[in-house]
Amino acid sequence: MKRVIALGIGLLALAAPAAAESPVAIVEEVQGKVTGAEFMDYLTPKTVIKLGANSSVVISYLKSCRREKIDGIGTVIIGTDESLVHLASVKDEKTECDASHAHATGRETSEVAATVVRSVAKNDTAIKPQLTLYGASPLVQATGSGTLQIERLDVSGERQQIVLDGKQAKGKFYDFAAVNKALSPGGIYSAKFKSAHIIFQVDAHARAGPTPIVGRLVRMD
Repeated sequence: MKRVIALGIGLLALAAPAAAESPVAIVEEVQGKVTGAEFMDYLTPKTVIKLGANSSVVISYLKSCRREKIDGIGTVIIGTDESLVHLASVKDEKTECDASHAHATGRETSEVAATVVRSVAKNDTAIKPQLTLYGASPLVQATGSGTLQIERLDVSGERQQIVLDGKQAKGKFYDFAAVNKALSPGGIYSAKFKSAHIIFQVDAHARAGPTPIVGRLVRMD
């Protein structure tokens, strides 16, 4: 009994400071009775997730590019690069993702993107993307309503304007895969939403559709 109580106190202690930390993972899928995490939630270190019978959760880490499918009754504690799992079973894989974008802020990417676009306009430099996507159907984090502008920089003529009404998933995720849209593999694009701006490249071997989220996530805020 003392051991059980000690474990419970330990888990609470781990969970307490989580809100003050930067997110390290995102929830791709939830099935059954899962507490502590919902679909498309960002997760911070030391977050505690509990799974009931016949339940599962898929967690992808932003920096390590580790993707975990966790099944069955058990407890999950989020780490910085992987999860600590008690009782439940884990199947993990390494996916392709750009870890350099894991903790970039909208202000940082916007300032760099503006400089890149000015240079492109003057034809005085090669285009240097800030992010590489390994899926051709981006999942764009753009909170609220407004117009998402996507323009190809390395080839003229490809431009999209997508009006968001704030009703996208969680109020902030617009998924190209959900509407059967895709960008051109190998293309370099500018994305703008409100004051946010980023330059990204789609990997030459990227596939369209719902590929792993961390490989196609574009964070605009």
